[in-house]
Amino acid sequence: MAFSVLSSSSLLYLPLKPRNFILPIRCSSPQSISTQSKSTQFDLKTYWTTLIAEIDQKLDEAIPVKYPEQIYHAMRYSVLAKGAKRSPPVMCVASCELFGADRLAAFPTACALEMVHAASLIHDDLPCMDDDPSRRGQPSNHTIYGVDMAILAGDALFPLGFRHIVSNTPSNLVPEPRVLRVITEIARAVGSTGMAAGQFLDLEGGPNFVEFAQEKKFGEMGECSAVCGALLAGAEEDEIERLRRYGRAVGVLYQLVDDILEEKSKSKNGGVVEKKKGKSYVEVFGVEKAMEVAEELRAKAKLELDGFEKYGESTLPLYSFVDYAADRGFKIGDSSS
Repeated sequence: MAFSVLSSSSLLYLPLKPRNFILPIRCSSPQSISTQSKSTQFDLKTYWTTLIAEIDQKLDEAIPVKYPEQIYHAMRYSVLAKGAKRSPPVMCVASCELFGADRLAAFPTACALEMVHAASLIHDDLPCMDDDPSRRGQPSNHTIYGVDMAILAGDALFPLGFRHIVSNTPSNLVPEPRVLRVITEIARAVGSTGMAAGQFLDLEGGPNFVEFAQEKKFGEMGECSAVCGALLAGAEEDEIERLRRYGRAVGVLYQLVDDILEEKSKSKNGGVVEKKKGKSYVEVFGVEKAMEVAEELRAKAKLELDGFEKYGESTLPLYSFVDYAADRGFKIGDSSS
């Protein structure tokens, strides 16, 4: 599946019926097939788990308990949840390293992305939103700390992420203009034309908006993570746009496969599943169509990476992320987010 991509300067207009976001599948080039073969030899699990350990330590240091303690406890509960995959920060680091930059340049932004991601999940889980009782293999934030404290924890994590980038990004590795672009990119991704728009459409429900809701709610985080890494490394504008399309494709692919696996599991369990307010692509269009779309997304993401041939094996983590999102060939952590 490919989907319409809004540039960072585009405004989001909500049409009566969203644009058709499924494009015909395009086969990967011979170069892509060759790189796919190489990517199977890349040890993504070790790369990923090593980064998780580093990121977890830095997140723990970034959110010390202060007054008022209860807010900080609620913040730490969601951000430091055991078993979290840390997909946004890991993609940010991999994108930064693609261009030969030191991963130390990316760690503050990577941590901020995880804070923003956790904040969005806290708010999405609220009774007035998706009403989810669990997240990352444990009770949702509001079920432990209450709705009021969950809202405050999410509200506090967003600005903390921005402050963490400004205060901790090494100035000798990342010039200030790049830092400003990173902050602008994150603000765009989570704002009224980004993830917030996706949650709005998810609440609206119905088949008319499901594709666009999935694109905005889940594709934005992948797009933002890939783009931020490229911005930190000083990538060229055309390279940034390639990673924007790549990240969005991977973000939607990951969620789409989650929905397919959930639907198949539901079928095995006699159709018993907790009812959520929003609807997934699978619920609206069925598993067979969703599987076709997933393959199209995989092809699209890898096609975008074909433009980075000159960076050689530095592309392999990003190629491997695509296959992991589609195939789930191994386990990272103990949760699904």
